[in-house]
Amino acid sequence: MLSDIADKTHSIEELEGVRWPDPPSDTTSLVRSVHALRKRPVGELSTEETHRLIGQDIGVRRLLPMALEHLRVAAQQEAVSVWLDDDLLSAVVTREGEMWRRRPELARHLDTTIRMLPELSPYVQPEVDAFRSAVADLL
Repeated sequence: MLSDIADKTHSIEELEGVRWPDPPSDTTSLVRSVHALRKRPVGELSTEETHRLIGQDIGVRRLLPMALEHLRVAAQQEAVSVWLDDDLLSAVVTREGEMWRRRPELARHLDTTIRMLPELSPYVQPEVDAFRSAVADLL
C-alpha cells in the first residue's frame, strides 16, 4: 500500500495536528466545504471530496497516496466499466512537481496507472502530458 495512514478513522485535521478556525459566515461554499471535509475521517471521503481537497492543496501528503490507490483500482476495472475519475486524475496530476520529488515512487505509480488506461479524456490529456514532462527525470 502506498498510504501511510493505518487508521482511516482520523481526519486530516487530526492527522496533521492542525485545527483550522471556523470559516467566516460570509465565505464561499468551497471554503465552507473544505473546512468541513478536513474534519471528516479520511476513510469516509468520497472520490469527489478527495479530489476537491487535493485540488485545493489540502491534506495532499495524506490523501495523495489514497487517491493513487483508488485510481489504480479504477484503471484495472476500466476494461469492464467506464472511467469516471477524470476529476480525481486531474487533481492528482496537477500537483506541484516538488511534491513528486519528495515521493518519486508516487510519480512512478501514477505514471504506471495512467499507462494502464486505454485512452484519456481530451480534457485531462494536456494535464497528464504536463505531469509527465515535469517528472520525466523521476520516471
